Amino acid sequence: MEFVFVLAVGLIAGAVSGIIGTGSSIMLVPVLVWQFGPKEAVPIMAVAAIIGNFSRILAWWREVDWRACLAYSVTGIPAAALGARTLLALPSRAVDIAIGLFLIAMVPVRHWLDRHQLRAKLWHLAVGGAVIGYLTGIVVSTGPLSVPLFLFYGLTKGAFLATEAASSLGLYLSKSVTFERFGALTTDVALKGLAAGSSLMFGAFIAKRFVLHLKPEMFRLLMDGIMLAAGLSMLGNAMWN
Repeated sequence: MEFVFVLAVGLIAGAVSGIIGTGSSIMLVPVLVWQFGPKEAVPIMAVAAIIGNFSRILAWWREVDWRACLAYSVTGIPAAALGARTLLALPSRAVDIAIGLFLIAMVPVRHWLDRHQLRAKLWHLAVGGAVIGYLTGIVVSTGPLSVPLFLFYGLTKGAFLATEAASSLGLYLSKSVTFERFGALTTDVALKGLAAGSSLMFGAFIAKRFVLHLKPEMFRLLMDGIMLAAGLSMLGNAMWN
């Protein structure tokens, strides 16, 4: 019965991430920790994130910017494996604080860049992929970190959702393979991740019809909201753990 609650939260989280491109881990991880404990929650979420990102790719397949995806992934995938290998050695509390402050600061920075019409280039995506990939290997989720990067590149709505998902997919695959090699991703954990990921997938497809009717400005306001929420969530997590 308790796992039904996990699936229900996963469905909602999938719909939220299907609209704004991130947020599924922020909503689902606390429930996974409550249900399975922190040791299993991280690899479970890694498997669930693979399915969740794959579902967004399927929903918006025609709008993926493959050049941006390649530039981000070529550095992000090996960096995610490196981050996963150092997960146990690095103090995650300090990382949570740094990411939380970064996310909150990115809201005014995004508006400043919009006013000055500055845009990220492919090499910015490659640098960002390396940094975000490494952090993705260490913490449960850095999805909100990739949001401003791809928005600055000029992507929005379906193109943003599809490209960010395609780019993140390789990072989570790399992270999961590393967990498996270190014995943290057992068959039982993988099955739990598949179940949680399935609920994320259904939520993503439910969200597509809402994204199609979103105005660009409303989409950007939702981005601001999730970055603020994610930043405060990570700061709160660091303070209370």
